[in-house]
Amino acid sequence: MNKKTNVTVVTIAIFVATFMSAVEGTIVSTAMPTIVGDLKGVSIMNWVFSIFLLTNALATPIYGKLADRIGRKPVFLFGLIVFVIGSTMSGLSNSMGELIFWRAIQGVGAGTIMPVSFTIIADIYPFEKRAKVMGFNGSAWGIASVVAPLLGGFIVDQLSWHWVFFINIPVGLIAMVMIWGFLHEEKHVTKSKLDVLGIVWLSVSLIGLMYGFQLLSMTTHALWQVVLSFAIFIVSMLLFIRQEKRADDPIIFLQLFENRTFVIQNFAAAMVAAYLIAFNVYLPMWTQGLLGLRASMAGFAVTPSSIMWIIGSFIAGRLLAKSNPQRLLFFSLSVVTVMAIAMALIPQQTPFWVFLAFSTVFGIGFGTTITGTTVTSQSLVSHDIIGVATSFNTLVRSLSQTIMIAIFGIIMNYSMATGIQKHAGEGVKLSMMNKMINPQTVTQLPQHLIPTLRQIYYGGLHNVFLIGLALVVLALIVNVFDQQDSKSDKKGA
Repeated sequence: MNKKTNVTVVTIAIFVATFMSAVEGTIVSTAMPTIVGDLKGVSIMNWVFSIFLLTNALATPIYGKLADRIGRKPVFLFGLIVFVIGSTMSGLSNSMGELIFWRAIQGVGAGTIMPVSFTIIADIYPFEKRAKVMGFNGSAWGIASVVAPLLGGFIVDQLSWHWVFFINIPVGLIAMVMIWGFLHEEKHVTKSKLDVLGIVWLSVSLIGLMYGFQLLSMTTHALWQVVLSFAIFIVSMLLFIRQEKRADDPIIFLQLFENRTFVIQNFAAAMVAAYLIAFNVYLPMWTQGLLGLRASMAGFAVTPSSIMWIIGSFIAGRLLAKSNPQRLLFFSLSVVTVMAIAMALIPQQTPFWVFLAFSTVFGIGFGTTITGTTVTSQSLVSHDIIGVATSFNTLVRSLSQTIMIAIFGIIMNYSMATGIQKHAGEGVKLSMMNKMINPQTVTQLPQHLIPTLRQIYYGGLHNVFLIGLALVVLALIVNVFDQQDSKSDKKGA
């Protein structure tokens, strides 16, 4: 007699794993100044974050495919083991180079957590409950956004930065034991060969794309390196598409892109994810640089959005049960668009409470959109490729954020450089921006230059949020086009 999965325990295990992954990003950021002081290598410290995101994104589609081929349980456990090993060795690193290498391994492990978690949820919960559970699971990010900075500061002050990584060991082991003992699934038997060439070409193309945008975001880069990176991306992507057309069991089924709703839902998820990264990164910078708030206070500007994400997920669940996915997406994108317009129009000296109010409504829009597109993507495919569909949804969001954070950085730097050039005769210099952004060092600047510097900085932030608005509006327009053809899509699904 087959053992039954303990749904409650497995759900808690997924939450624990998600929370561990969510805390990781913020807690490392908190400890980074101390890490740099100990290991040196300030010039390459960005790679501590970039390499984690890169390997995470690369691993996502592979885990999704393996989850469909050999089962969710072994893939999830393997990812957790790799993550714990990467965390352990990161904590034992004696140089910045070592830390970057083991962060890459940690990213490979982390790549399993989000896509396979959502796939397991799709397996153990019926369609009508899925969005609510994903909302509960997504609350881990909201809790982490509050807990991680405080926990990181405590660990660095009371123990050492090494424990920022070591703390993942017991948490990861707890999640592993719970999944091992309480998740039971039928054995997967697959006779077809794994699409190794597809994995290779997809990985090479993603590396080329992400590294190219990483180079563009740097202040100094050689043009030939950027061109070469994008050339590698294009050639490898063409080879990947050719391979997928002839593979017996492709890593990504190209037939998925024949479903208009699937494509548009994932496109919308990518655009909202791009706006989300701008919101999470630049709103705290706004409150620090323009309102003069401390970093700890500025971080709370985005906290309501993480908490209200849960409400958005519940709304997605209710609307999916009563309406079609196109109408749900139109509603959620409309909420995000209205708030994005407001964000692009607000003046420089907007009070902090306004950002809290904005963040609250944004959270509902973000949660409804991301949860709704994930559940819809799963519902549009057969059960045997839910892992692929879920991992693709995760991948496009990760890629969108990685690419757009580089583009937003370019826009910000260009806007500030242009503003400085216009006011060069007043004694304003680009080096002053670093002191102006930090509330603790802004007093070191000449008082008469601070308003000008803040106006320049506001211009850069304004341009970032304008581009973000354009992306959300584009998603809204594309979804309206899908609504016009929703009847034919339903027939073809």
